[in-house]
Amino acid sequence: MTTPAAPASRRIPEEVHRRRWAILGVLMLALLIVVLDNSILNVAIKTISTPGPTGLGASQSELEWAINSYTLVFAGLLFTAGLLGDRLGRKKVLLGGLLVFGLGSALAAFSGSPGELIAYRAVMGLGAAFVMPATLAVLMHVFERDEQPKAIGLWAGGVGLAIAIGPITGGLLLDHFWWGSVFLVNVPIVALAVVLMLWLVPDSRDPRPGRLDPIGVLLSVVGLVLLVYGIIKGGQLADFTDPAVLATCGAGLAVLVVFVVFEKRSDHPSIDIGHFRNKVFSAAVSAIALVFFALMGVTFFSVFYLQSVLGHTPLETGLLMLPLAVAQLVFAPRARLLVDRFGYRATTSVGMGLVALMLAAFATLDTGTPLWLLEIYFFLMGTGMAHIMTPTSVVIMQALPREKAGSASALSNTFRQVGGALGIAVLGSVLSTAYRDGIEGDLGVVPAALRHTAGESIEATLGVAAGLGPRGEALVGPANDAFLHAMHITAVWGAGVAVIGVVVLALFLPGRVPADVSREPGAEPAGAVE
Repeated sequence: MTTPAAPASRRIPEEVHRRRWAILGVLMLALLIVVLDNSILNVAIKTISTPGPTGLGASQSELEWAINSYTLVFAGLLFTAGLLGDRLGRKKVLLGGLLVFGLGSALAAFSGSPGELIAYRAVMGLGAAFVMPATLAVLMHVFERDEQPKAIGLWAGGVGLAIAIGPITGGLLLDHFWWGSVFLVNVPIVALAVVLMLWLVPDSRDPRPGRLDPIGVLLSVVGLVLLVYGIIKGGQLADFTDPAVLATCGAGLAVLVVFVVFEKRSDHPSIDIGHFRNKVFSAAVSAIALVFFALMGVTFFSVFYLQSVLGHTPLETGLLMLPLAVAQLVFAPRARLLVDRFGYRATTSVGMGLVALMLAAFATLDTGTPLWLLEIYFFLMGTGMAHIMTPTSVVIMQALPREKAGSASALSNTFRQVGGALGIAVLGSVLSTAYRDGIEGDLGVVPAALRHTAGESIEATLGVAAGLGPRGEALVGPANDAFLHAMHITAVWGAGVAVIGVVVLALFLPGRVPADVSREPGAEPAGAVE
């Protein structure tokens, strides 16, 4: 029989309960740093791809790795980070993660090559892995169950805020400083967050934490890296049947299968595979992954469309992408109101359907598309995402006992990051392959030694064209046409993935708020709060 929830006064110390909204503000600041970094990077990728001294001359595959080195380390270590937070204390883990993230940001700002940037981004991912799950875990401990949906909605709104101000901040920095400033800006924010956290945030831990699972963590990271590397390599070569590509992707999938089997047999798994027998839980984490698959893929090609094809500056690009983030900021905290009225299934299915529709709309964009129409597309896409992320986050966080909040948060964020990494890898590779197919016939004016490089991306083509002088001007038009064709194909692929999400949500999410399943017989009413 389920044990009744203890009164608030016995579960959460009064002084913590009184300052819970201020604590939420500090947690959102920590979250802001982690999300801000990727949203700033979105408008900087064109600058970083420019040859020195303006940028690093990174190729499209190197740009994909600069993003994915962060997300793969982040995703691979989230479970270990969540368990360490449960064991050592969430506040301690949060502070440590912020300090590592700040150090990685400072190093990334002064990278001398694309390889160094990829490595330092991985250090940033290491720090972020300890920040993200701890923020939600602390939130679950300082708010009572009836306030958790509202608090999670505001937390998700913080993600929207970071996505909103990131591109604008990045554009302003790139207008006045060098490309490394988009990373260096994290350092003062980290310092402020650390001071506020030491002052306000209570520590908490799981009274019965799980054992660490280093073998499982290693298998998951190796499997994901091999799979993503194979996908990116296939896009770079424009040949997914290449033996090296097939072997790498196959090895990645094989390692991930071994990981799942190992986790099922382990008595202390980093991922409790048993959770996925719950169809509601599985559908919720799958939806999180699919949303971020679409979001990261769209922002990747949108930047090149706005800057390379339409000729906008980084700041103008940030402003033009603002509706995508503003919609999430406005609607994420309010999504629970629609859930209360229409239920989880209807709210999230319609939201995912809107995302699919807007992705399909991107397949109609060209050089003559009015900007006001593009702004509507971005706003409606953000609206759809907001009505998926908040409800599914609530389902995930309330599906496990409160003292396992770190693990639940880690699971949610793992799928978020893996979805984003695969979105960049898969959609980026589709974009790269389609672009090379479209431009290859027009590269006759390019010296033979440079043709492969010139076909990698629109930036590579325009860079080679600039070096050819007047002869290269003939490449600009075909490059724009090839990119638009590639973007249309990529958008259709993204829309197809979103349609799969609609089916999953419509079939498996409940129509109404599920019963309280977060407490189990014999479970502690809460983790210890210090």
